[in-house]
Amino acid sequence: MPRDRRRVDAALVKKGFERNEDGHHVSFAYVTFDNRRTEIRTRVSHGRDRDISDDLLSKMAKQCKLSRQDFNQLVDCPMDREEYEKRLRTAGLLD
Repeated sequence: MPRDRRRVDAALVKKGFERNEDGHHVSFAYVTFDNRRTEIRTRVSHGRDRDISDDLLSKMAKQCKLSRQDFNQLVDCPMDREEYEKRLRTAGLLD
C-alpha cells in the first residue's frame, strides 16, 4: 500500500534519521542515540506524487536494513527508535 510522503519523512526523522535535501532528492542518514553517523541511508525523490509507491517503499526498507513489514512498523510507530537501534545492533550493523 502506498504511503504519504510527508508521513514517511516525519516518521524517519522521529526515529533518528537526519533529513538532507540534495537537489531532486531528500536523503536520510541514520544517527545513533550517541550521535554517531551510520552507513544506513535511504532517499526519496521530491517527485510530483504525494504518495510513495510500494516498489519504492520496498527499496527504502532494504536500505534501512528492514523487511517491508518491519519498515511499515517503523513508519506507523509500533517500532520506536530504541527498538530499531536494538535490531540494528543485533544484526551486527552497529558497534
